[in-house]
Amino acid sequence: VQLQAFGGGLVQAGGSLRLSCGASRGTFSAYNMGWVRQAPGNDRELVACISWNIDGTYYVDSVKGRFTISRDNTKGTVYLQMNSLTPEDTAVYYCAQDTSRPYRPRLGTSGNDYDRWGQGTQVTVSS
Repeated sequence: VQLQAFGGGLVQAGGSLRLSCGASRGTFSAYNMGWVRQAPGNDRELVACISWNIDGTYYVDSVKGRFTISRDNTKGTVYLQMNSLTPEDTAVYYCAQDTSRPYRPRLGTSGNDYDRWGQGTQVTVSS
């Protein structure tokens, strides 16, 4: 399975972007998915994640109320809607998959739970 993220770009503070990530093949719908970001000089940070059956989501405190994660299992795609962006959101954003087990009942809320990564997309927010 290959994961490819799209949708990054340059936006002014207060603006919005929608990231998407498609899986090339495989049982996408069986695995929990997440979005992780890494800013220069910082560690990777799990921003949001969603369970395989779409009944659970998690957001890091800094994005709650601004970001929304969703997925369409029929299309093998996960999305991240980002609103009210700030310069602190500037980072490379990666989609990631938790392949530890299919249909995992517990939604991992650590970046370490997500072991398959896709190519990142740059998000830059200007002040």
